[in-house]
Amino acid sequence: MARFDLTGKVALVAGASRGIGEAIAHGLAEHGATVICTSRKLEPCETVAANIRSKGGKADAMVLHLGEIETHQAALDAIKDKHGRLDILINNGATNPYFGAAHETPEWAYDKTMDVNLKGPFYLTSKAIPIMLESGGGSVVNVASIDGIQPGLLRVVYGMTKAGLINMTKGFAKEYSQQGIRVNALLPGFTDTKLAAGLKDNPIMETYVNMNLSLKRMAQPEEMVGAVLFMVSDEASYFTGQGMVVDGGAVI
Repeated sequence: MARFDLTGKVALVAGASRGIGEAIAHGLAEHGATVICTSRKLEPCETVAANIRSKGGKADAMVLHLGEIETHQAALDAIKDKHGRLDILINNGATNPYFGAAHETPEWAYDKTMDVNLKGPFYLTSKAIPIMLESGGGSVVNVASIDGIQPGLLRVVYGMTKAGLINMTKGFAKEYSQQGIRVNALLPGFTDTKLAAGLKDNPIMETYVNMNLSLKRMAQPEEMVGAVLFMVSDEASYFTGQGMVVDGGAVI
């Protein structure tokens, strides 16, 4: 288990206020990392950080909205000033404000989905890389989706952003892995989060789960943590530019 020890590492988790991001933040802290919990609202992140500290972990909370580029640098500067390094970046934020026919997609919904799901992770990663290089390297995990490789119904733009995020993962890995920064992606399937709430409550999804998921149930956010712990750990030292599918057997 020593190769999964993250003691001394500093990790920034975007979208850490709930769901998969919150679960990842707890998992990283349980393995020794100092975790910076961020989202567009400070209060829920402070709650997550306090819960981590109550269990003996190390955590801070900051405002960072993936879809608002101007919030990125201030958070990164604060991390560098306080901790002097950044070793792990988890790009976890996502949105899908429109669920419906592709040809009726409002332009505002298209722009918001692109800003949060793709543009934000690109620029946050771009700004984090210089700090990681100064620290001697690091690991980036982009939380994508199986929609990026197998488009979902009535959410074309969401799938487009996740496909772009997967390609972005490969591009950054090709460019920076030789400098000690590994970049990988997590591809969750149908997971019990706020983002999936609208789908979860749809009776049609019960049919989907029974017909398409080998495990016949949706995932819990905590079931994504093990894959992330592997990707950011020394155990994954030869693992980069990859997308790890954790979907209960949906894409097969």
